[in-house]
Amino acid sequence: MNSKVEQSTTEKWIPPNAGKGRVKGVPNKSTAIVRDAIALLLERNSSKMDEWLQMVAYGDEGLGLKPAPDKALDIIHKMAEYHIPKLGRTEMTGQDGDDIKVSVSWQK
Repeated sequence: MNSKVEQSTTEKWIPPNAGKGRVKGVPNKSTAIVRDAIALLLERNSSKMDEWLQMVAYGDEGLGLKPAPDKALDIIHKMAEYHIPKLGRTEMTGQDGDDIKVSVSWQK
């Protein structure tokens, strides 16, 4: 009997539902809800986006906005990041990890 008691206390206990989590790639419910809400907000306001960018770029005297074309370009740049994915950085090395050697020559 003593051997059974010693064996059960040394083994690691595994819960009965271990490993039955969410399937890989399925988003969290709250994440999916927030993404859907943001997509709906952008979809409803897509027709107004051009108007708002024009206001930022050229200003609006009625609202007291000064022209800020650099700010409008910055906004477009930030929005483009969500449409066009950024490229990953790659490191180039020569043979066996050595530096890359570049030789340039020209003729007169």
